[in-house]
Amino acid sequence: MRKTFSFNIEHPSDFKNNLLGWAQQFDQVVWLDSNDYHLKYQDYDSIIAIDAMTCIQTDHEEAFEKLKEYQAITSDWIFGYLTYDLKNDLEALQSQNFDGLHFPELFFFQPKKIILIKGNKGTAYYLNMVDDEFTEDLAQINNYVSIDEDRRDQVKISLRMTKDAYFEKVNDMLRHIQRGDIYEANFCQEFYAENTYINPLETYKKLNQISKTPFATFLKVDDKYLLSASPERYIKKIGEELISQPIKGTAKRSTDTKEDQELKLRLETDEKERSENIMIVDLVRNDLSKLASKGSVEVKELCKVYTFQQVHQMISTVSAKIRPEIKPVDVLAATFPMGSMTGAPKISAMKIIEELEESKRGLYSGSVGYFSPEGNFDFNVVIRSILYNASLKYVSYSVGGAITAKSDPLNEYEECLIKAKAMRTVLEG
Repeated sequence: MRKTFSFNIEHPSDFKNNLLGWAQQFDQVVWLDSNDYHLKYQDYDSIIAIDAMTCIQTDHEEAFEKLKEYQAITSDWIFGYLTYDLKNDLEALQSQNFDGLHFPELFFFQPKKIILIKGNKGTAYYLNMVDDEFTEDLAQINNYVSIDEDRRDQVKISLRMTKDAYFEKVNDMLRHIQRGDIYEANFCQEFYAENTYINPLETYKKLNQISKTPFATFLKVDDKYLLSASPERYIKKIGEELISQPIKGTAKRSTDTKEDQELKLRLETDEKERSENIMIVDLVRNDLSKLASKGSVEVKELCKVYTFQQVHQMISTVSAKIRPEIKPVDVLAATFPMGSMTGAPKISAMKIIEELEESKRGLYSGSVGYFSPEGNFDFNVVIRSILYNASLKYVSYSVGGAITAKSDPLNEYEECLIKAKAMRTVLEG
């Protein structure tokens, strides 16, 4: 079904830049880049999938069953995304808030061409119907010269929610916590610009340059774009093993080395941040236990702080051994949406989130990733991301944080601004 090509790459960073530019001629593109973070469970440095042979696009109605059928019938590489609003397929929930982006709720495609990069080695998987194009494609990539200009309108960011409204809603959420309705909930707000043109590729490059995260993504589906500097893995399957790596806990960076180390140490020992992280670890353990062989759920790292260019992040790693009868898409259905973007208990948190937030999350808080022909998969968490509908000229990014009994509304608001800094800098300059 696919022909495999292996090739050497003389200058990987130049090749990656050329490859992404060359790929813009296609209507469907998924680019996943680790930015050379050689983390455990990383299979490649970068991977790109382009040009749909077949695809599935649907709203939330029976979305996971449709994806399960598509993945089984295709029995090939498929790449795509899950929006947060697929929660409505899994539980008796709704999404009725404002939506300026209008992304389909689920989209996956079988690419004609896939290229993986690891170090200075490249591997391409081309469907047989286009395998005669590889040599010419490689020559075009190596000789690619960008003709794009970074033309864009003056971007003026607006807030969907005022600062006072944010404080009021966080206090509402704290009252829910005090009543025992929830222990924790991820509360998000949207920043947006209307009637605005941006260059998606150049915007992604700038965001990636200042953020450099291990789950960076450029996604193009026709006129809709995701430009993501995500630091977080949602879930990965390698053979029988499942790995989830939730993030809860954020601290800003400092250019002063001593102060930066103090900020990191403060995060490592922060009682509130650790309790947030541990609550979500418990939720992830519970989700994975529905799929796991008895006694196989294990916390491999608890509250470990990792450093990225913009922030320090507290990350835990939970693994499990999947039962043989569980299908790949069943894993997503049992664990989606990810606990780090919902709260605990998950269903109650999602109901309260929907009441208090003012924008439909859509692809923000969702996930982008792929299935391999063997049924393995890897999916990120869509955070630290810019979303763009080119036809509607609507630009959006959202940020959020975990609200717990110890939350202070002002501190939570300031944490949102820290998380939003990279996106705002890239868009407004």
